[in-house]
Amino acid sequence: MSAEILQTERPHAFVLRMDGRDQSYVDLDDPSRLVFDYVRRMGDVIDAWGEPQQPVRVLHVGGAAMTLPRYVAHTRPRSAQVVLEPDGDLVELVRRELPLPRRSGIKVRPVDGRTGVAELRDGALDLVVVDAFADGRVPGDLVTVECAEHYARVLADGGLLLLNLVDRAPFAWVRRVVAAVRTALPAVLVSAEPATLRARRPGNLLLVAGRSSVPVADLARVEDPVGRDTACRGGAQVRDGLGGGRPFVDADTAPSPAI
Repeated sequence: MSAEILQTERPHAFVLRMDGRDQSYVDLDDPSRLVFDYVRRMGDVIDAWGEPQQPVRVLHVGGAAMTLPRYVAHTRPRSAQVVLEPDGDLVELVRRELPLPRRSGIKVRPVDGRTGVAELRDGALDLVVVDAFADGRVPGDLVTVECAEHYARVLADGGLLLLNLVDRAPFAWVRRVVAAVRTALPAVLVSAEPATLRARRPGNLLLVAGRSSVPVADLARVEDPVGRDTACRGGAQVRDGLGGGRPFVDADTAPSPAI
C-alpha cells in the first residue's frame, strides 16, 4: 500500500493520500477544521455526546492521519483515546510528517480492529469510531453480528458506535450492516448527503448506534456555517429505508463495494 502526504493551499494543512485516494485532511494549526464531509458528520456526533468539553474515552478502529483523534483531543481535552492501526509503515509516516501534539492522550496500537476490540474490557469506552479501509473497501469482519457484540460489550451505558460505511443505492451491503449492528445496538441513525440517499451518486453513510438512544434531534439542529447538505434518518426511517437486510456473520462476510 502506497501512502504520501501532500501539502494543501494552507501552510500547515496536509492530505494523506493512499493508493491514489485522499484518506485524511489534517490542519496542524487548527485541529477543529474537519474538511471531509463524513468526518465533519462524525465530529457532529461526538460533539452531541455528553456535555461540551467533557473528556471521553474513545476507540478509533483505523487511524490514517488521525484527523478525528486530533479533533477530540482539541475539543475535549484530557480525553483518553486509543487508535488501532495495523499498518506500521503508515503510523511511522504520520508520526514523522504530522506529529501528534504533546500530551494528546492518543495512544496508537499496531493491531487490527477485531483483535484490538476483543482485548478491551467491558464498558471501557464512551465511543467506538470505525473508519477503516483496505484497498478502498470497509473490511467485512468489522461489520458482522459477532463484531457488533464486541462493540456493544466494550461500550458503557449511553455509549455510541460510529461506523463510516460506503455504498451505492439500493444499499444492499449497508442494509446487511444495519441488520448486523441492530442485533446488539438497536437504536440507530444514518446520515449521508441527500444525493447519496436519493441514488444520484455513491458515497459515505455514517451509521450511529446505541443501546437505547442516538442523538437524532441534536444532529438535526446542528448549525452549518459552510452550507453542508446532510440528511439524518433515525428509527422507523432507517427500518423503512435501509431495513430488510440479512445480517452479516463471521461465516458470511463481504467487504463494502469500492466506490
